[in-house]
Amino acid sequence: MRDFIKEILIKDFGEDYEKIYHNSGLINYLDKKTGAIDGDSKTRRNLANIYAIYSLLVYYIKHNFYNNKDEYKKFEGFEYTELWNFCKSQYGGNKLQNHAFNNRLNGEFINKIAKGTNKELIIINGSKYLLHIDYLYIEKVDISKTAIKIIEKYVELLKEKDLQLSKNLKQLLDLKDTNKKKEIIETLIEEKAEARIFEIISYAILKSHYKNETIYIGENVENIRKEKLTLYKTGRTNANDGGIDFVMKPLGRFFQVTEVDKYDKYLLDMDKVMHFPITFVIKTNQNKEKILAEMKEYIIAKSGDMEVLKKKYFNSIEEIITINELKKWLNELNNNSIDELIKDIDTYYKLEFNI
Repeated sequence: MRDFIKEILIKDFGEDYEKIYHNSGLINYLDKKTGAIDGDSKTRRNLANIYAIYSLLVYYIKHNFYNNKDEYKKFEGFEYTELWNFCKSQYGGNKLQNHAFNNRLNGEFINKIAKGTNKELIIINGSKYLLHIDYLYIEKVDISKTAIKIIEKYVELLKEKDLQLSKNLKQLLDLKDTNKKKEIIETLIEEKAEARIFEIISYAILKSHYKNETIYIGENVENIRKEKLTLYKTGRTNANDGGIDFVMKPLGRFFQVTEVDKYDKYLLDMDKVMHFPITFVIKTNQNKEKILAEMKEYIIAKSGDMEVLKKKYFNSIEEIITINELKKWLNELNNNSIDELIKDIDTYYKLEFNI
C-alpha cells in the first residue's frame, strides 16, 4: 500500500483502514496504477485509466448517488461525451487517448483484481458508462469519496514532481560554475531517469552538439553552400509519430529514443519507417559497440540468418548513441551553449508537462 493511500484511508476509516483496503478492488487497483510518483522511469502514469475512473466517481457524487444505493441501482449511466470532455480537462489529460473507455481497462482490472469473479469495474451501456456498484461499497460503506481523494492526491504529487525539474533548471541558470552545471545535468540522464525527461534532455544535448557541425550541400557543383546541422523534435514523447522522435535537417536523419529492452521493439521501429535508417538514442550506460553486437545477434536469430532479411535490418541502423556519448558531448560544450541547452530543456519540459 502506498504511503499517501494509507494516510487517506487512516484519516477516513481509522483503525478499519486495512479492512477497507483489503476488501476494495477499486482502491487496490488505484494502488497498483499510481506507481509513477515513486520515480521508476518504466512506470507509466496511467492517467487515461485513472481519469476514466475519476470522471465516473465525480459524476456519481455530482448526481447525488453517494450513499444512495437504491437510486443508483436503477441508473443507466453517464454520457460518454461528458465523461471524455471531463478527462481531457484534467492535468495532462489533453493528450490522452480514450482507450480506457473501451474494454481495455476492464480487461486489465479483471486480470489484476477480479480474476476470480470476472466482475467488470466499468459497466458499458451503449454510449453510457457507470461504475459497478459492488466496487463502490464495502459492506454498507460508500468509498467513492475516498477513491476521489486518492486520485486527486496522486495528481497533486505528480504535479509537484513535474514542477521540481523546472525549479532545478532555474537554479542551474543562476550557477556561475559551468562544470557544476554539467555535473548536475549528467545526473538527469542516468539509466534510472524518467523516460520523458531523458528524451527531452538527450534532444537538447544532441541539438547543441550537432549545431557545431556543418556540411556542404547544393543542387549542383556550381551551387554548393555551407549549412549547419539542425535537429528538430517531432512532438511530445509517446506521440504516435511512426518511430521518429527527432529529425535532422538538411540530412534527413531519423532519431528514435528508447531503452535497452526487447530488441523486437527496435525492429518494429525499423518496420514503421519502411527501413529508412534510424539513429537509436538508448538510455543505457552500456558500450554502444556491445549494444550493436547484441542487436545484430538478435537480427540474425530473428531472420534465420537469411541474407535478405539481415541486410534489410542491418542497413536500417545508422548509429547507436548511449548515455556515454551524451555525457561526452555535454562536456564539450562551452558556458553559452550550456545555458542555451538548459533553456531548451525548460522549454520542451514545460511543453511536455503542460506547465
